[in-house]
Amino acid sequence: MEKLLCGVDLGGTKLSAGLVTLDGTIVDEICTYDHTQKDSDGIVMDIVALVNSLLEKNSLTEDNLLGLGVGFAGHVRYKDGTTITTSNLTAGFKNYPFKANIQKHFNTIKVFVDNDANAQTFAEYKYGAGKGYEDMIFMTISTGIGAGIISNGKLLRGITGTAGEVGHTIIRPESDRKCGCGNYGCLMTQACGLFLADIAIDKINVGIKSSLGITIENAHEKINGVTVKTGLDEGDELSKAIVFESADSIAIALYNLFQLYNPPIIVLGGGLVNWGSLYIDRIREKFHLLAKDMLIDEIKIEYTAIGKNAGIIGAASLPLEA
Repeated sequence: MEKLLCGVDLGGTKLSAGLVTLDGTIVDEICTYDHTQKDSDGIVMDIVALVNSLLEKNSLTEDNLLGLGVGFAGHVRYKDGTTITTSNLTAGFKNYPFKANIQKHFNTIKVFVDNDANAQTFAEYKYGAGKGYEDMIFMTISTGIGAGIISNGKLLRGITGTAGEVGHTIIRPESDRKCGCGNYGCLMTQACGLFLADIAIDKINVGIKSSLGITIENAHEKINGVTVKTGLDEGDELSKAIVFESADSIAIALYNLFQLYNPPIIVLGGGLVNWGSLYIDRIREKFHLLAKDMLIDEIKIEYTAIGKNAGIIGAASLPLEA
């Protein structure tokens, strides 16, 4: 039987695991939402349970796997799989031996842990929209925001393993929105799912109305990526304003990354890209305005070709990148 890879995508709201072939095809997958209130040790046990459930369900053993990759929503020291910080998960992940604590539950499976955006970047490079390019940037825009950078065919991690943590670059220092990292004006606070309600409240305060009944009092309860998409489809002005603020902030960050690394292609993924063409077109428009007279026609800004499965496939590809 062909050897398989196993990928685990640990996000702020969803924990998924899947079996993946060497050509990037998902054979089977399962997920849970029960991890959101658990500490780091509890999440390790959830991951172990998901992997074992997949193996049992498909009549496989550890020997059928080439490796297990885990994409983590936060900073990871790649060389030993220690998690440094995270803004999207519960407590217990600061300087936590994540890889070691997963590894001890398996006999023959080798475990790899990296930042989830890095994992997705490598998958997009190997199987998706970045295939055939030696230089690319991938950005995921979801509950949080992360990016990965491929340069000369290699994934850049940097000395602390946090290269590409664009969500914590400061793009609006005058902002009063405080990020989970402790700073103000991070890209996260201007564009990601965690801060949509805060963006909505600021828009309401300057007079923008909502046809969906969104108010300052109920914004944190009602606003999320899905309700914003619904609002867009129904012509809601508040939803449109939220989308445009996120898009404009993303475009600034992409322009900064482009100036630093000058890739021929930038790929966008994550749940918020499901807002559709209005969102992506606004990002492209703002990016072009910033780039002015540069050779901008040579730069592609594309949707992920892997889509909603990027997290699992990306994590599963980590053993191949090592």
